[in-house]
Amino acid sequence: QVQLVESGGGLVQNGESLRLSCAASGRAFSNYVMGWFRQAPGKDREFVACISTSGLTTYCADSVKGRFTISRDNAKATVFLHMSSLKPEDTAVYYCARQRTGVAMSTFSESDYDYWGQGTQVTVSS
Repeated sequence: QVQLVESGGGLVQNGESLRLSCAASGRAFSNYVMGWFRQAPGKDREFVACISTSGLTTYCADSVKGRFTISRDNAKATVFLHMSSLKPEDTAVYYCARQRTGVAMSTFSESDYDYWGQGTQVTVSS
């Protein structure tokens, strides 16, 4: 059974930074592409970033490019989302997820992810 547990969310001011963590249980963490998604109130869940199994390839949504960075530590079975220059529009519940095998990394579709964490709230005040 795979479990993903996010942490690191909170309330910050406009322009500040946060680092989210997602700890995975289960075997073979390093074999899976991992991603972050977010859902703001009243909106659909949207792709934020993903990272290859080795960590050498990453993708970020245009809305966060240059401000957010995704990384992973396979030895610790953990994926991170480093968020800087946060804006009020970044306010959302952030979820980490594990991509299904056999799927192209760059689909960015939540339907291609089979395990999800419970989410962590990020609130950015203006």
